[in-house]
Amino acid sequence: MARQIARRRLALSVAVAAVVLASVVGTAGQALGATTYAWPVQSIGDRGTDVAAIQQLLRAAAGTGSGGSARSVVVRGIDPTVVPIDGVFGAATALGVRAFQTSRGLPRTGIVDAATWSALAPPIGPGSTGDAVAALQRELREKQSASSMPIDGVFGAATATAVKAFQVHMALAQTGSGDATTWRLLVWHYELPRFSSAALCDYSAGNGPANWGTAETIATIEAAGRAMVGAGYGRVAVGDVSFELGGPLPGHETHQHGLDADLRLMRKANDQCSARTRWSLSTYDRAATRALILAIRAATPGHVKLIYFNDPVLVAEGLTTPLAGHDDHLHVRICEAWHPDPAYRC
Repeated sequence: MARQIARRRLALSVAVAAVVLASVVGTAGQALGATTYAWPVQSIGDRGTDVAAIQQLLRAAAGTGSGGSARSVVVRGIDPTVVPIDGVFGAATALGVRAFQTSRGLPRTGIVDAATWSALAPPIGPGSTGDAVAALQRELREKQSASSMPIDGVFGAATATAVKAFQVHMALAQTGSGDATTWRLLVWHYELPRFSSAALCDYSAGNGPANWGTAETIATIEAAGRAMVGAGYGRVAVGDVSFELGGPLPGHETHQHGLDADLRLMRKANDQCSARTRWSLSTYDRAATRALILAIRAATPGHVKLIYFNDPVLVAEGLTTPLAGHDDHLHVRICEAWHPDPAYRC
Protein backbone atom coordinates (compact mmCIF):
# COMPACT_ATOMS: atom_id res chain seq x y z
CA MET A 1 0.00 0.00 0.00
CA ALA A 2 2.86 2.40 0.85
CA ARG A 3 4.36 1.81 -2.59
CA GLN A 4 1.00 2.46 -4.26
CA ILE A 5 0.64 5.74 -2.37
CA ALA A 6 4.18 6.72 -3.30
CA ARG A 7 3.51 6.01 -6.96
CA ARG A 8 0.31 8.09 -6.86
CA ARG A 9 2.19 10.96 -5.22
CA LEU A 10 4.93 10.73 -7.84
CA ALA A 11 2.37 10.78 -10.68
CA LEU A 12 0.63 13.79 -9.11
CA SER A 13 3.95 15.58 -8.62
CA VAL A 14 4.86 15.10 -12.27
CA ALA A 15 1.44 16.34 -13.37
CA VAL A 16 1.60 19.36 -11.08
CA ALA A 17 5.10 20.20 -12.32
CA ALA A 18 3.79 20.25 -15.89
CA VAL A 19 1.02 22.68 -14.95
CA VAL A 20 3.41 24.96 -13.08
CA LEU A 21 5.88 24.91 -15.96
CA ALA A 22 3.11 25.74 -18.41
CA SER A 23 2.18 28.81 -16.38
CA VAL A 24 5.77 30.01 -15.98
CA VAL A 25 7.68 29.56 -19.19
CA GLY A 26 5.21 30.81 -21.77
CA THR A 27 4.78 29.25 -25.20
CA ALA A 28 7.09 26.29 -24.66
CA GLY A 29 5.50 25.54 -21.32
CA GLN A 30 2.03 25.81 -22.79
CA ALA A 31 2.96 23.22 -25.39
CA LEU A 32 4.11 20.87 -22.64
CA GLY A 33 0.93 21.49 -20.66
CA ALA A 34 -1.20 20.86 -23.74
CA THR A 35 0.53 17.52 -24.23
CA THR A 36 0.22 16.58 -20.57
CA TYR A 37 -3.40 17.65 -20.25
CA ALA A 38 -4.64 17.62 -23.82
CA TRP A 39 -8.29 18.25 -24.57
CA PRO A 40 -9.89 14.88 -25.46
CA VAL A 41 -10.68 15.23 -29.16
CA GLN A 42 -14.23 14.01 -29.76
CA SER A 43 -15.92 13.01 -33.01
CA ILE A 44 -18.70 10.82 -34.43
CA GLY A 45 -18.79 7.50 -32.62
CA ASP A 46 -17.57 8.83 -29.26
CA ARG A 47 -19.71 8.69 -26.14
CA GLY A 48 -19.59 9.67 -22.49
CA THR A 49 -19.47 12.62 -20.12
CA ASP A 50 -17.39 14.81 -22.43
CA VAL A 51 -19.80 14.29 -25.32
CA ALA A 52 -22.73 15.22 -23.08
CA ALA A 53 -20.84 18.35 -22.04
CA ILE A 54 -20.25 19.24 -25.70
CA GLN A 55 -23.94 18.82 -26.42
CA GLN A 56 -24.86 21.04 -23.49
CA LEU A 57 -22.29 23.65 -24.51
CA LEU A 58 -23.72 23.69 -28.03
CA ARG A 59 -27.12 24.45 -26.54
CA ALA A 60 -25.55 27.21 -24.47
CA ALA A 61 -23.96 28.70 -27.59
CA ALA A 62 -27.29 28.49 -29.41
CA GLY A 63 -28.90 30.59 -26.73
CA THR A 64 -31.09 28.15 -24.82
CA GLY A 65 -30.39 28.16 -21.11
CA SER A 66 -30.99 25.18 -18.85
CA GLY A 67 -34.53 25.03 -17.61
CA GLY A 68 -35.72 26.63 -20.85
CA SER A 69 -34.70 30.21 -20.02
CA ALA A 70 -33.97 32.19 -23.16
CA ARG A 71 -30.71 33.97 -23.84
CA SER A 72 -29.58 36.05 -26.76
CA VAL A 73 -28.69 33.83 -29.68
CA VAL A 74 -24.93 34.07 -30.16
CA VAL A 75 -24.59 31.33 -32.77
CA ARG A 76 -26.82 31.22 -35.77
CA GLY A 77 -27.42 28.00 -37.63
CA ILE A 78 -27.67 25.73 -34.60
CA ASP A 79 -31.06 24.42 -33.63
CA PRO A 80 -30.56 23.32 -30.01
CA THR A 81 -33.59 21.04 -30.13
CA VAL A 82 -31.80 18.69 -32.55
CA VAL A 83 -28.72 18.32 -30.34
CA PRO A 84 -29.79 15.76 -27.73
CA ILE A 85 -27.94 15.61 -24.42
CA ASP A 86 -27.51 11.84 -24.50
CA GLY A 87 -23.73 11.51 -24.39
CA VAL A 88 -23.60 9.91 -27.84
CA PHE A 89 -21.78 11.77 -30.62
CA GLY A 90 -24.07 11.20 -33.58
CA ALA A 91 -25.00 13.04 -36.76
CA ALA A 92 -27.04 15.75 -35.00
CA THR A 93 -24.14 16.57 -32.68
CA ALA A 94 -21.70 16.70 -35.61
CA LEU A 95 -24.09 19.07 -37.42
CA GLY A 96 -24.23 21.33 -34.37
CA VAL A 97 -20.44 21.29 -34.05
CA ARG A 98 -20.02 22.26 -37.71
CA ALA A 99 -22.46 25.14 -37.36
CA PHE A 100 -20.65 26.33 -34.23
CA GLN A 101 -17.27 26.10 -35.95
CA THR A 102 -18.55 28.09 -38.91
CA SER A 103 -19.84 30.81 -36.59
CA ARG A 104 -16.43 31.10 -34.93
CA GLY A 105 -14.32 30.99 -38.06
CA LEU A 106 -12.94 27.54 -37.26
CA PRO A 107 -12.40 24.71 -39.76
CA ARG A 108 -15.81 23.09 -40.33
CA THR A 109 -14.77 19.53 -39.45
CA GLY A 110 -17.50 18.40 -37.07
CA ILE A 111 -14.68 17.24 -34.78
CA VAL A 112 -14.29 18.86 -31.37
CA ASP A 113 -10.56 19.52 -31.27
CA ALA A 114 -8.62 21.77 -28.90
CA ALA A 115 -9.58 24.97 -30.71
CA THR A 116 -13.26 24.03 -30.73
CA TRP A 117 -13.22 23.01 -27.07
CA SER A 118 -11.59 26.33 -26.15
CA ALA A 119 -14.27 28.25 -28.02
CA LEU A 120 -17.12 26.15 -26.62
CA ALA A 121 -16.16 26.35 -22.93
CA PRO A 122 -16.81 29.92 -21.74
CA PRO A 123 -15.48 31.50 -18.54
CA ILE A 124 -18.19 31.17 -15.90
CA GLY A 125 -18.40 31.73 -12.18
CA PRO A 126 -20.72 32.41 -9.24
CA GLY A 127 -23.94 33.95 -10.50
CA SER A 128 -23.71 32.39 -13.97
CA THR A 129 -26.67 30.35 -15.18
CA GLY A 130 -27.53 28.19 -18.16
CA ASP A 131 -26.36 25.17 -20.07
CA ALA A 132 -22.65 26.00 -19.81
CA VAL A 133 -22.96 25.84 -16.03
CA ALA A 134 -24.82 22.54 -16.33
CA ALA A 135 -21.98 21.18 -18.50
CA LEU A 136 -19.44 22.17 -15.85
CA GLN A 137 -21.55 20.57 -13.13
CA ARG A 138 -21.83 17.35 -15.14
CA GLU A 139 -18.04 17.18 -15.52
CA LEU A 140 -17.53 17.78 -11.79
CA ARG A 141 -20.04 15.12 -10.83
CA GLU A 142 -18.50 12.44 -13.04
CA LYS A 143 -14.79 13.32 -12.85
CA GLN A 144 -14.69 13.95 -9.10
CA SER A 145 -17.42 11.51 -8.04
CA ALA A 146 -19.42 14.43 -6.67
CA SER A 147 -22.69 12.49 -6.71
CA SER A 148 -24.52 15.20 -4.75
CA MET A 149 -23.67 17.86 -7.34
CA PRO A 150 -26.94 19.09 -8.88
CA ILE A 151 -27.03 19.62 -12.62
CA ASP A 152 -29.34 22.59 -12.45
CA GLY A 153 -27.47 25.21 -14.48
CA VAL A 154 -27.08 27.53 -11.48
CA PHE A 155 -23.54 28.42 -10.36
CA GLY A 156 -24.21 28.65 -6.66
CA ALA A 157 -22.21 27.96 -3.51
CA ALA A 158 -22.16 24.17 -3.99
CA THR A 159 -20.74 24.49 -7.50
CA ALA A 160 -18.13 27.04 -6.40
CA THR A 161 -17.06 24.73 -3.56
CA ALA A 162 -16.75 21.78 -5.94
CA VAL A 163 -14.72 23.86 -8.40
CA LYS A 164 -12.36 24.98 -5.65
CA ALA A 165 -11.92 21.38 -4.49
CA PHE A 166 -10.98 20.37 -8.02
CA GLN A 167 -8.57 23.28 -8.31
CA VAL A 168 -6.89 22.20 -5.08
CA HIS A 169 -6.70 18.65 -6.42
CA MET A 170 -4.94 19.84 -9.58
CA ALA A 171 -2.76 22.50 -7.86
CA LEU A 172 -4.50 25.42 -9.56
CA ALA A 173 -5.33 28.84 -8.17
CA GLN A 174 -8.46 28.51 -6.02
CA THR A 175 -10.72 30.95 -7.84
CA GLY A 176 -13.92 28.95 -7.60
CA SER A 177 -14.64 29.89 -11.22
CA GLY A 178 -14.56 27.96 -14.47
CA ASP A 179 -11.64 29.63 -16.23
CA ALA A 180 -9.92 28.26 -19.32
CA THR A 181 -7.34 26.15 -17.44
CA THR A 182 -9.91 24.71 -15.05
CA TRP A 183 -12.16 23.74 -17.95
CA ARG A 184 -9.31 22.02 -19.79
CA LEU A 185 -8.03 20.02 -16.84
CA LEU A 186 -11.56 19.07 -15.80
CA VAL A 187 -12.51 17.80 -19.24
CA TRP A 188 -9.17 15.98 -19.50
CA HIS A 189 -9.51 14.33 -16.07
CA TYR A 190 -10.28 10.61 -15.92
CA GLU A 191 -13.34 9.12 -14.26
CA LEU A 192 -14.36 5.87 -12.57
CA PRO A 193 -16.80 3.24 -13.84
CA ARG A 194 -19.99 2.52 -11.96
CA PHE A 195 -19.99 -1.03 -10.59
CA SER A 196 -23.48 -2.44 -10.22
CA SER A 197 -25.63 -5.47 -10.91
CA ALA A 198 -26.71 -3.83 -14.18
CA ALA A 199 -23.38 -3.77 -16.02
CA LEU A 200 -19.94 -4.05 -14.41
CA CYS A 201 -18.02 -5.64 -11.57
CA ASP A 202 -14.46 -5.05 -10.39
CA TYR A 203 -11.58 -7.48 -10.09
CA SER A 204 -8.21 -6.67 -8.59
CA ALA A 205 -4.97 -7.02 -10.53
CA GLY A 206 -2.89 -5.90 -7.55
CA ASN A 207 -2.65 -2.21 -8.45
CA GLY A 208 -5.28 -0.84 -6.12
CA PRO A 209 -7.17 2.22 -7.45
CA ALA A 210 -6.38 1.70 -11.14
CA ASN A 211 -9.89 1.79 -12.61
CA TRP A 212 -9.67 5.39 -13.85
CA GLY A 213 -10.20 5.99 -17.57
CA THR A 214 -11.18 8.70 -20.02
CA ALA A 215 -14.86 9.50 -20.23
CA GLU A 216 -14.97 7.69 -23.58
CA THR A 217 -13.32 4.53 -22.21
CA ILE A 218 -15.57 4.34 -19.16
CA ALA A 219 -18.75 5.00 -21.15
CA THR A 220 -17.76 2.32 -23.65
CA ILE A 221 -17.25 -0.45 -21.12
CA GLU A 222 -20.37 0.60 -19.21
CA ALA A 223 -22.47 0.42 -22.39
CA ALA A 224 -20.96 -2.98 -23.24
CA GLY A 225 -21.68 -4.20 -19.71
CA ARG A 226 -25.32 -3.16 -19.93
CA ALA A 227 -25.63 -4.93 -23.27
CA MET A 228 -24.12 -8.13 -21.89
CA VAL A 229 -26.35 -8.17 -18.81
CA GLY A 230 -29.36 -7.47 -21.02
CA ALA A 231 -28.43 -10.42 -23.23
CA GLY A 232 -28.23 -12.74 -20.22
CA TYR A 233 -24.45 -13.21 -20.19
CA GLY A 234 -23.81 -11.61 -16.81
CA ARG A 235 -21.71 -8.64 -15.83
CA VAL A 236 -18.42 -7.59 -17.39
CA ALA A 237 -15.45 -7.82 -15.01
CA VAL A 238 -13.12 -4.82 -15.18
CA GLY A 239 -9.47 -4.93 -14.13
CA ASP A 240 -6.78 -2.31 -14.64
CA VAL A 241 -7.47 0.81 -16.71
CA SER A 242 -5.18 3.61 -15.41
CA PHE A 243 -4.34 5.55 -12.29
CA GLU A 244 -6.34 8.72 -11.70
CA LEU A 245 -3.75 10.95 -13.35
CA GLY A 246 -2.31 8.36 -15.70
CA GLY A 247 1.36 7.48 -15.75
CA PRO A 248 3.19 4.14 -15.43
CA LEU A 249 1.13 1.24 -14.10
CA PRO A 250 3.02 -1.74 -12.63
CA GLY A 251 2.79 -4.91 -14.71
CA HIS A 252 1.79 -3.05 -17.89
CA GLU A 253 3.71 -1.42 -20.71
CA THR A 254 0.70 0.74 -21.52
CA HIS A 255 -2.36 1.74 -19.42
CA GLN A 256 -0.91 5.24 -19.00
CA HIS A 257 -3.51 7.33 -20.87
CA GLY A 258 -6.86 6.09 -19.55
CA LEU A 259 -7.57 4.46 -22.92
CA ASP A 260 -6.55 0.85 -22.19
CA ALA A 261 -8.88 -1.43 -20.22
CA ASP A 262 -8.44 -5.06 -19.16
CA LEU A 263 -11.60 -7.15 -19.05
CA ARG A 264 -11.96 -10.76 -17.96
CA LEU A 265 -13.14 -13.37 -20.43
CA MET A 266 -16.76 -14.45 -20.19
CA ARG A 267 -17.38 -17.81 -18.53
CA LYS A 268 -20.04 -20.40 -19.28
CA ALA A 269 -21.27 -20.14 -15.69
CA ASN A 270 -21.56 -16.32 -15.99
CA ASP A 271 -19.37 -16.08 -12.86
CA GLN A 272 -16.53 -14.02 -14.34
CA CYS A 273 -16.87 -11.53 -11.49
CA SER A 274 -15.49 -14.14 -9.07
CA ALA A 275 -13.39 -16.41 -11.27
CA ARG A 276 -11.10 -16.16 -14.27
CA THR A 277 -10.53 -18.48 -17.19
CA ARG A 278 -8.37 -18.87 -20.29
CA TRP A 279 -9.42 -19.34 -23.90
CA SER A 280 -8.13 -22.93 -23.86
CA LEU A 281 -10.21 -24.06 -20.85
CA SER A 282 -13.66 -25.65 -20.85
CA THR A 283 -15.00 -22.89 -18.58
CA TYR A 284 -14.39 -20.29 -21.30
CA ASP A 285 -17.46 -19.07 -23.18
CA ARG A 286 -16.34 -18.10 -26.67
CA ALA A 287 -19.80 -17.09 -27.85
CA ALA A 288 -20.27 -14.73 -24.91
CA THR A 289 -16.77 -13.29 -25.28
CA ARG A 290 -17.43 -12.70 -28.97
CA ALA A 291 -20.66 -10.93 -27.99
CA LEU A 292 -18.69 -8.76 -25.55
CA ILE A 293 -16.20 -7.76 -28.23
CA LEU A 294 -19.00 -6.87 -30.63
CA ALA A 295 -20.77 -4.88 -27.89
CA ILE A 296 -17.59 -2.89 -27.23
CA ARG A 297 -17.14 -2.09 -30.91
CA ALA A 298 -20.82 -1.15 -31.26
CA ALA A 299 -20.67 1.17 -28.25
CA THR A 300 -18.08 3.46 -29.81
CA PRO A 301 -17.89 2.69 -33.55
CA GLY A 302 -14.63 3.68 -35.15
CA HIS A 303 -12.93 4.30 -31.81
CA VAL A 304 -11.68 0.84 -30.87
CA LYS A 305 -8.04 0.87 -31.90
CA LEU A 306 -7.47 -2.81 -31.12
CA ILE A 307 -8.33 -5.63 -28.74
CA TYR A 308 -5.48 -7.89 -27.66
CA PHE A 309 -6.59 -11.50 -27.05
CA ASN A 310 -5.12 -14.82 -28.16
CA ASP A 311 -8.16 -17.00 -28.93
CA PRO A 312 -7.15 -18.23 -32.42
CA VAL A 313 -10.77 -18.45 -33.54
CA LEU A 314 -11.49 -14.80 -32.71
CA VAL A 315 -8.13 -13.77 -34.15
CA ALA A 316 -9.05 -15.55 -37.41
CA GLU A 317 -12.39 -13.72 -37.41
CA GLY A 318 -10.52 -10.42 -37.28
CA LEU A 319 -11.99 -9.47 -33.92
CA THR A 320 -8.80 -9.53 -31.85
CA THR A 321 -5.04 -9.17 -32.19
CA PRO A 322 -2.71 -11.78 -30.66
CA LEU A 323 -0.12 -10.68 -28.12
CA ALA A 324 1.85 -12.66 -25.56
CA GLY A 325 0.31 -12.57 -22.09
CA HIS A 326 -3.27 -12.19 -23.27
CA ASP A 327 -4.69 -15.70 -22.93
CA ASP A 328 -6.96 -14.88 -19.97
CA HIS A 329 -8.26 -11.37 -20.62
CA LEU A 330 -9.18 -8.81 -23.25
CA HIS A 331 -7.04 -5.70 -23.52
CA VAL A 332 -9.23 -3.05 -25.13
CA ARG A 333 -7.61 0.09 -26.50
CA ILE A 334 -9.81 3.08 -27.28
CA CYS A 335 -8.60 5.83 -29.63
CA GLU A 336 -9.34 9.48 -30.29
CA ALA A 337 -9.42 11.41 -33.56
CA TRP A 338 -6.20 13.05 -32.36
CA HIS A 339 -4.02 12.15 -29.38
CA PRO A 340 -0.54 13.27 -28.28
CA ASP A 341 0.57 9.63 -28.49
CA PRO A 342 0.15 8.29 -32.06
CA ALA A 343 -0.59 4.80 -30.71
CA TYR A 344 -3.96 6.15 -29.51
CA ARG A 345 -5.02 8.06 -32.60
CA CYS A 346 -7.92 6.76 -34.67
